[in-house]
Amino acid sequence: MKALVWHGKNDVRIDNVPDPTIQDAGDIILKISSTAICGSDLHLVDGMVPTMEEGDILGHEFMGEVVEAGSSVQKFKKGDRVVVPFTIACGHCEYCNDTLYSLCDNSNPKKELAKANLGQPTSAIFGYSHMMGGFDGGQAEYVRVPYADVGPIKVPESLTDDQSLFLSDIFPTGYMAAENANIQKGDTVAIWGCGPVGQFAIQSAWMLGAERVVAIDNVPERLNMAETHGRAETIRTTDRTDVYEKLMEMTNGKGPDCCIDAVGAEAHGDSMIGKVIDKTKEVLQVPMSRPYVLQQIMMSCKKAGTVSIPGVYVGMVNEVPFGAAMNKALTFKMGQTHVQRYLKPLLEKVEKGLIDPSFIITHRLKLDEAPEAYKTFKEKKDGCIKVVLTP
Repeated sequence: MKALVWHGKNDVRIDNVPDPTIQDAGDIILKISSTAICGSDLHLVDGMVPTMEEGDILGHEFMGEVVEAGSSVQKFKKGDRVVVPFTIACGHCEYCNDTLYSLCDNSNPKKELAKANLGQPTSAIFGYSHMMGGFDGGQAEYVRVPYADVGPIKVPESLTDDQSLFLSDIFPTGYMAAENANIQKGDTVAIWGCGPVGQFAIQSAWMLGAERVVAIDNVPERLNMAETHGRAETIRTTDRTDVYEKLMEMTNGKGPDCCIDAVGAEAHGDSMIGKVIDKTKEVLQVPMSRPYVLQQIMMSCKKAGTVSIPGVYVGMVNEVPFGAAMNKALTFKMGQTHVQRYLKPLLEKVEKGLIDPSFIITHRLKLDEAPEAYKTFKEKKDGCIKVVLTP
């Protein structure tokens, strides 16, 4: 089959690779109908995530048709159309029983790599390094899905792929981000990053009772989507933008009640010291997450406010004003998304017409065009916000 394969930093290619096979009685094999490029995939391409190996198949946002099922699979049969969570969970460990699926104890077969990098192993993730399990991703013609009775959900015929695909990651991620922000009725919510997760965090903030949503980014197309589709107030960042001052002006000096970091490791900023550190770490090839958004959030958030972090961080973070966070009594909630917890309720919102997730799509391409699509997405060319690939 054809698949998008990682060959090193800034080097992804379409290769012919062996078709996946059933390896466990709980597996299913999917024929991919739609798959997407996620912003966190760019961390892999940029070489920021350790334990990647040449030959790894990328992609953790995908859906498709069941073409084969293991002997113990109960929920699905050949021909079913399903969307798959990016996190892989066993369904019966302590964390899964508490619906903390991204912290699953059993799904990651490479626990020692995860412990070495994270302290404890977390759940496996499709197509996202060997410390996350080394599972092949779904930017391919076919994919093996383990623990099939725990993860995927059947998609009704009434919904298109475009409406369903983002249940795999970015819609639940944006929703959990808003939920983690502890939004109360009447709150002002500030969201850094108007990429796909940020756009769904905006939508979710309204669903959870926000009175105002302020979206912060430096890409005009993303800000336009946040304004027109998300009904958000916006701040466009430039080298001269003081985000803190803007937010103080907008909130009469109080600061936002809730702040969401939907940017993560590769934030841009104008701290000269930070840029020197970034360059040093790049030369030394040591993973180092950039602190600019966290700096702004810790200084801007109101006293006793809540900070939610869905943005992916790797390695270390320097120059974070932790004193501000401590002295202002900020609450932090973060983590990979417990997608399985949100699949059914968010699917119901789509079915009821409360949201059509397809609004995020700007580019539809064939799988063969994936390497070029990565470049377009990374460089934010042609108004690119979200790419969907079809084999």
